[in-house]
Amino acid sequence: MSWSWTLYRYLAVQFLLGVAVVYSAFLVLAFSIDVVNLLNRTAGHDVTTSVVIGMAILQLPDLGQKMLPFAILLGGVFTFARLSRSQELVATRAAGVSAWDFLLPPLAVAVAIGIFTVTIFTPISARMFAEFAGLEARHVKGEASQLSVSQNGLWLRQGDENRQSVIHALRVADQGQHLEDVIVFLYSANDRFIGRIDAKSGRLQDRAWLLQDAWVSDTNGRPAHHDSFTLDTTLTPEQIQESFASPDTLSFWDLPGFIRAAQAAGFSATRYQLYLYTLYALPALFAAMVLMAASFSLRLSREGGVAKVILFSAACGFAVYFFSDLTRVLGQSGTVPVLLAATAPAVAAILIGMTLLFNQEDG
Repeated sequence: MSWSWTLYRYLAVQFLLGVAVVYSAFLVLAFSIDVVNLLNRTAGHDVTTSVVIGMAILQLPDLGQKMLPFAILLGGVFTFARLSRSQELVATRAAGVSAWDFLLPPLAVAVAIGIFTVTIFTPISARMFAEFAGLEARHVKGEASQLSVSQNGLWLRQGDENRQSVIHALRVADQGQHLEDVIVFLYSANDRFIGRIDAKSGRLQDRAWLLQDAWVSDTNGRPAHHDSFTLDTTLTPEQIQESFASPDTLSFWDLPGFIRAAQAAGFSATRYQLYLYTLYALPALFAAMVLMAASFSLRLSREGGVAKVILFSAACGFAVYFFSDLTRVLGQSGTVPVLLAATAPAVAAILIGMTLLFNQEDG
């Protein structure tokens, strides 16, 4: 069996190198495009080039995570095509090694990459993307509102350059539009504290929070009671939902706790559950890309035509991407169950790849 382990190790290394070459090219291309895009978006906002490059670097891991399935697919095609053209694949098959045998090392590497991506790379990517999102909000969008949910309730920051307010509520309803047990900390420019509001409840209306049974205190702590008090705001219900943390900014290890906290706070956690299940299915999706790459490369060894194979594999990769996007939308809208929406692309890709291989191997 020593020759088998040597062969397996060789195939695994060759596949890993092929993926690394393709993935590196993708990262360089994505970074270049992202820098140009950020320069256009920050034009007129008085943002230095160093800040733009820093933002591009912070966003690069998130972009890289999205490009990994394509890198594994095209990296597999590149590796198997090279082995086929050098007759190494032909010699291996002539020695009695079936397609399923020589696919074991690439499949193991793909699954290992998926596990590494989910458990280690995703937390790093989420941390960097969260910093990028903050810089983007400040330098590109000019936004000052930020929403977060913890086990102790909801925290919401709103305002502009001249006035800020930090809102805390123990309980939330109507997707963040109704608050209970509300505390509001008021600040002027330069974050100078100017007062506090304690209210039994609050309701978001047109450009204002309507606070009921409110006690308004000034900087000296003198309270004044109001049956109802209006606090100006620029937030809309849509902005509250949009300002909720993006799933890409959350670590894989933090997602389960965040989902529980969001649900307890009265928010829908569907898109976070969908993202978590998608991460669970990521190793299977990477394995599916290997199966599809192998089916294209076997056709190359019999029919020839490198350009045709690469074009066809890229088209199939984009088809999987658009199918993933479609199932994500269906899952977020509640049309299909979240678990099905997250795992359907990986299952479909595996079935397609195995069908192509069975057709070519067993006729």
